[in-house]
Amino acid sequence: MKKNIAIIWGGYSSEKEVSERSAQGIYSFIDKDKYNLYKVKIDKEVWVAEQMNETFPIDKNDFSFTADGTKILFDFAYITIHGTPGEDGVLQGYLDMLDIPYSNCGVLASALTFSKFTCNNFLKSFGFNVAGSVILRSNDSYNTEAIVKKLGLPVFVKPNIGGSSFATTKVKEVSHLQNAIDAAFGEASEVMVESFISGTEVTCGCYRAGKGFQYLPLTEVVTKNEFFDYNAKYKGEVEEITPARIPDDVAKQIQEQTEQIYHLIGAKGIIRADYIISGGVPVLLEVNTTPGMTETSFIPQQVRAAGLNIADVMTDIIEYEYNRIKNRNYGNRQ
Repeated sequence: MKKNIAIIWGGYSSEKEVSERSAQGIYSFIDKDKYNLYKVKIDKEVWVAEQMNETFPIDKNDFSFTADGTKILFDFAYITIHGTPGEDGVLQGYLDMLDIPYSNCGVLASALTFSKFTCNNFLKSFGFNVAGSVILRSNDSYNTEAIVKKLGLPVFVKPNIGGSSFATTKVKEVSHLQNAIDAAFGEASEVMVESFISGTEVTCGCYRAGKGFQYLPLTEVVTKNEFFDYNAKYKGEVEEITPARIPDDVAKQIQEQTEQIYHLIGAKGIIRADYIISGGVPVLLEVNTTPGMTETSFIPQQVRAAGLNIADVMTDIIEYEYNRIKNRNYGNRQ
């Protein structure tokens, strides 16, 4: 019997539109001969399952829906919400309570990596190179001159708990710093100000499934924009080169570091770690536990470059995580 797979998209942040694109990509990637696929939209207003161009309300008591008198329970969830509640561990906690296996990191790893500042400083304690940064919270008092004195210029100002470069600004003059901070606070309650690191930007995907740990080839990110901003990410103002044009030993070092990160944070499924190579030294930018999954996103590019079939990768992850959870002695839903 085919498993019922919920592809969960939506969320409460500005990244909802990116999430919808990823859901479309994942729907196209997963083998429909093996699985029944349902897109499930979660936002603040409504939770609905989509079937044959109709929508049906989700019963939050057991994460099911009823169509034509038939109740459909989900065997597995593929989470592709970028932002809260799917990338910060909130949805994972709900699914854990229902004993429903899912595709990506659990509560702790998701919560840890969702805070860029916390994650980077956690990994810094294990010897990873990260940019200098300060964290600002909505009720904090701060001095922009003191921030610049500590970090120098230019700096990046970004929401600490968001993605897709929404409300992210590269600041070159101290007089522009406050406006950038205000813009970031418009997106999230925490703001990170981070030192600028010059170099070659690369990103490394990896995952663990039934066939063991799998490195993916690195992608080099080249843009004429000030940085890899929203337009570069989603409007084609970028050149993405896979595999990256870097020395083999540096690529191997980054892959091994990414595997170490995967272990340290207790990751599951696919993750992606972004780096700047500065003076031949990789500097970690951030860890993404819910990477974009459109046809042209980094992970599908890297899967193709590795000579792998994306449908096989999806199957491997689904079956591995399903069996891992269902073989625990925590009980099953009836």
